[in-house]
Amino acid sequence: MKITEENFIKQLKLGNERALEFIINQYGWVIKTVAKKYLYKKDDLLDECLNDVLLAVWENIDTFDINKNSFKNWLAGVSRYKAIDCKRKYLKNVKEESLEKAEDIEDTQSSYILLKQEILENMEEMLSCLSSNDRRIFEKLFWKGESVKSISKSMDMKESAIYNHVSRGKKKLRDHLTATGRGNNL
Repeated sequence: MKITEENFIKQLKLGNERALEFIINQYGWVIKTVAKKYLYKKDDLLDECLNDVLLAVWENIDTFDINKNSFKNWLAGVSRYKAIDCKRKYLKNVKEESLEKAEDIEDTQSSYILLKQEILENMEEMLSCLSSNDRRIFEKLFWKGESVKSISKSMDMKESAIYNHVSRGKKKLRDHLTATGRGNNL
């Protein structure tokens, strides 16, 4: 069976590896563009990030809903969060490495501080269009990796309310990023 734009999602859900190849050929540019945006100057992390994105797509394609979002937007979101995860892993490894030379320590520490600051600035800028309540939800869910159940308990909200805030927040983010010219890949 030939993999096409009309059937690649169904084929991917059925475990057809050729559908993954189709995604690489048709949508690989989306993954690379988003990953490079978050991992610039860290080309050694780019390949790892691309692999992580493809694995996440392969393992989580069942969560994709064509009625909620286009595949391209969903893929850009997966790519964004995997790129941020790669940066976090890198920062954690840098922090844990034992370094031998003083200049290496200084370079690594300044790189660590700059990367951490860059991630926080990017996140703050992206979330600036959200209310403080929505911002807390997004930070807990997407930055700290807390579950919706845990967030609903800590914020004394129903899980359905959390999902509603996330849904509305994603729309606000998409509109904000498009208006600022950063949503070209969404």
